[in-house]
Amino acid sequence: MEQENEYRMPLIGDDAPSFTAKTTQGEINFPADYKGKWVILFSHPADFTPVCTTEFMTFGSMMEEFKALNTELIGLSIDSLYAHIAWLRTIKEKIKWKNLENIEITFPLIEDIKMDIANKFGMIQPAQSTTQAVRAVFVIDPKAKIRCILYYPQSTGRNFDEIKRIIIALQKADADGVATPADWRPGDDTIIPPPGSCGTAKERMESQGDDRYCLDWFLCFKKEK
Repeated sequence: MEQENEYRMPLIGDDAPSFTAKTTQGEINFPADYKGKWVILFSHPADFTPVCTTEFMTFGSMMEEFKALNTELIGLSIDSLYAHIAWLRTIKEKIKWKNLENIEITFPLIEDIKMDIANKFGMIQPAQSTTQAVRAVFVIDPKAKIRCILYYPQSTGRNFDEIKRIIIALQKADADGVATPADWRPGDDTIIPPPGSCGTAKERMESQGDDRYCLDWFLCFKKEK
């Protein structure tokens, strides 16, 4: 009889699993060290792999953009700290890709040789590998709640514009109590949450004005420009 896996992948809305980890930037204690911050926790299969190298260069080049959004980056793989350091030095000293070069990775990269953290987050998927984490992204809010989960196959690099867009969209939704439509970008109109009663629906349709408009009773927009 197969032994039941004791780990369950956390879901959107769950508390992000807590952990203490050794990283390339020293020990971190999550979520205590990130109180009041958004966090992007992402895993990659292995150091010195080509797709991951392009991803780390992209994340490294966008660090200030994420910091401006009150967002910190944390990477993870099941390699040793020494492998992490050697790989990140190679990226900085040798790799030129597109318009990126001399990229120094200053966000923490977790050493997870025993796979403790990877298992807590459901990053080990046996159909892919029992010894490497999949290419996962967890967006975690300042209350340490998981707000978005993305998984990419090993052959496909992540879309970093989309990861940034998700952060901005979630922050917009939280601040204004709205939702964001398909392909939303900052400055686009947002969606007002649907009404909870017939009376509210009628009122919404009759109260359209300069700052809002409805396409039907259930689909109303707030003008952002």
